[in-house]
Amino acid sequence: MQTSEDKPGDPRFFRRSGPHALGAIAAVAGASTDDPARLFSGIAPLQSAGPEDVSFLDNRRYAGLLETTRAGAVILAPEFAPRVPAGSAALVTKNPYVGWARVAAMFHPAAVATAGIHPSAIVDPAARIDPGAEIGPGCVIGAEAVIGGGSILGALCVIGAGVVIGRNCRIHAHVTISHALIGDHVTLYPGARIGQDGFGFAISETGFTPVPQLGRVIIGDGAEIGANSTIDRGSATDTVIGPGVHIDNQVMIAHNVTIGAGAVLVAQSGVSGSTSIGPRAVVAAQAGLAGHLNIGAGARIGAQAGVMNDVAAGQDVLGAPSRNAKQFFREVITLRRLAEAGRHVTKEGVQKGGGGTRCQAEE
Repeated sequence: MQTSEDKPGDPRFFRRSGPHALGAIAAVAGASTDDPARLFSGIAPLQSAGPEDVSFLDNRRYAGLLETTRAGAVILAPEFAPRVPAGSAALVTKNPYVGWARVAAMFHPAAVATAGIHPSAIVDPAARIDPGAEIGPGCVIGAEAVIGGGSILGALCVIGAGVVIGRNCRIHAHVTISHALIGDHVTLYPGARIGQDGFGFAISETGFTPVPQLGRVIIGDGAEIGANSTIDRGSATDTVIGPGVHIDNQVMIAHNVTIGAGAVLVAQSGVSGSTSIGPRAVVAAQAGLAGHLNIGAGARIGAQAGVMNDVAAGQDVLGAPSRNAKQFFREVITLRRLAEAGRHVTKEGVQKGGGGTRCQAEE
């Protein structure tokens, strides 16, 4: 039975590589070293690392662990280097967490496709599957679908007719894709639903008339779509997810939405139809965006915000309805002061009123 002190990367679930020389590790981390030939076998947190492990320090809160760590090397910022214990190599870099991410991927590389199609998969004869792709058990692939080399389809994926999936994509189990063109190095996590009808109806006195959803979903290179997230295809134009976009689990993207390169949408957020989100914008958890909005580049939408108006580039908004973050916090402080003043008045009124039936504050 494993404990919390065990090192990461259980070999039952994660690939391993190594050992790696410290010189190569330092190069990947963006650091340098005077002992390039020293070998390391893995990675581990400061508190459980041993002499053959690489660790890191990025948060000042854990600086106390640095002085007692047994790690053979530590990736850290320049200000912490003097506190590295004897025997540990300091790999100094401006961004330790990025360095750590790259070194962790060095020791635990992503899965590589095992070329072939599982016997239980159902593949239309008109589908085009690169010989280097891996098609898992129970997958269904429609006519004229294209699967690029090095891509992996997990068990029970359904790929609709005409869908294009680029090279080196990772499509996890139970993903369904229709009406979509997907770039290279894209990851779709389990249960993601891509390309289904958008929620579009013409409303009249007689009820709802469905509007045909005739667009597609376009997903750029390097994007990641979280587990159980849904991306509707466009109605007349396309739904577009830009390169490097990261979408967390259980996120809803409606028809005709466009999301610029490098944007981030966090868990349980939702974007209504025809809204445009600029590059590098951040939409935090459970935020909701109304339709037909423009969210500028680098804007940040706070958790549980209700956004009903455009947000300028670089602006931070909070609250429901959302407003500028500075205004939001001024309102919070004002309400807090009013509440405290009210409690103070009520307390004084009760004290002055003695045994009366009504206090001063109520009068």
